[in-house]
Amino acid sequence: MSPILVRPVREQLEHDRIIRLLQAKSRRKYDATMNPGAEQNAPVKSGSTVVFPDVLLFSQERGRRLQAVIEVETGESVNHLEALAQWAHFAKLRVGFFLYVPAGMVDVARRLCDDNHIHVKEIWSFHTVGDQVRFTLVQRSRGAPAATPRTPRRPAAGSSARRKPAPRSPKLARRSAKPVKKARPHKRR
Repeated sequence: MSPILVRPVREQLEHDRIIRLLQAKSRRKYDATMNPGAEQNAPVKSGSTVVFPDVLLFSQERGRRLQAVIEVETGESVNHLEALAQWAHFAKLRVGFFLYVPAGMVDVARRLCDDNHIHVKEIWSFHTVGDQVRFTLVQRSRGAPAATPRTPRRPAAGSSARRKPAPRSPKLARRSAKPVKKARPHKRR
């Protein structure tokens, strides 16, 4: 059970709503299971301790191996007790640990992770705009690959690779393109 024994009702509803959104969002790549509120549907063993992360992401392959865990926090649950009681155990698992915190609590969560040597793969912030919840990636661990597109490799100098001509502007492409012949109407007999 969490050190936050009783969350305010409004925060608990927001917490469970975000868990459901993350589960639905993760279903494309993973088999996602969740532990909303006080439910304990899917346990994970961390050493001799059994923990219940908010969302568990399993591979969709036959072995159904655990790939990552997600923990969602609210404004009141980003604190030292929560970090030591839950985050530390999630960080010790041999899978990715993703932490979701309210936008105003990002600095506090970072400081708690640094002070307690808690390795988090990614920290995400969330905020609500009307009925929509928006997520923003705030921090990615150094070991995680960056999400930048790869640039094509250039051939080495002096190689016999043929150079491609520079792409033409759309105006020049339209002028030099051959006109397309229109189909002739079919004559009736």
